[in-house]
Amino acid sequence: MRAPGDYRPGMNVGDLVAELRVEAGNPAHLAHRKPASRLGLTDKNTARLEFDRLLLRLDGLHNRLWAEATRSVLLVLQGLDASGKDGAIRRVLTGLNPQGCDVTNFKVPNDLELAHDYLWRVHVACPRRGILGAWNRSHYEDVVTARVLGLVGEAEAHRRYRHIRELERMLVDEGTTPVKTFLHISKDEQRARLQARVDDPQKNWKFRREDLETRAKWDRYQDHYEEAITATSTEWAPWFVVPADHKWVRDVAIAVLLVDTFERLDPRIPAAEPGLAGLVVE
Repeated sequence: MRAPGDYRPGMNVGDLVAELRVEAGNPAHLAHRKPASRLGLTDKNTARLEFDRLLLRLDGLHNRLWAEATRSVLLVLQGLDASGKDGAIRRVLTGLNPQGCDVTNFKVPNDLELAHDYLWRVHVACPRRGILGAWNRSHYEDVVTARVLGLVGEAEAHRRYRHIRELERMLVDEGTTPVKTFLHISKDEQRARLQARVDDPQKNWKFRREDLETRAKWDRYQDHYEEAITATSTEWAPWFVVPADHKWVRDVAIAVLLVDTFERLDPRIPAAEPGLAGLVVE
């Protein structure tokens, strides 16, 4: 019987990570990446078994990160409306120690945030040492959405790419490992998910008419994501393009990326204080 934490992957993790990764200096090539890819997973049942194994391993590694309390991991989730950012957070963080997790949902900047530089609100939300942070949207809204809305021009966007690369380099130097994921959904699948929000009373609350305005700018969003990902995928903070048409594939891919990251960090449980051997608690 397999012992808890004895993870034996059914897929080649290294190959999958390399497939999803945008290498520094290379184009993102979003148009050539398939949102409906199954990444070699044959069906939902196979994916669920793989996902459960990954979460078991992630739970053990996350506990070690929490106990070590010297480094942190930051999961960044970007993508168009209905690409599955909320679902990914809910699924992948299920079962992990809540004390060791921190979730931030970045919405339209408020007055306080607008009174600071555009990176202020994300820097202050970076996870503390020992924490796995998850961001639903991020500073990349300030070089994609802001660009689509005409709030930022080309010259300013390129200046911000440099700022972002430097911020992420500083975070890595200080012990935070970013895992930047773009949830790559097709236009047809987005249409189906938005329609489901309209048709299902239990999902009506998720639908906003602004989603249709964003959808009408689909090509512009794709172009600016292509540029932003290409410009900011670095050796220290690479981007990973996750096929998101199948939610079960999305979940496995993100879990693989996190397990791979934690394995490379190899957090350690701190040594016990001396003199515990033979101690009897009365």
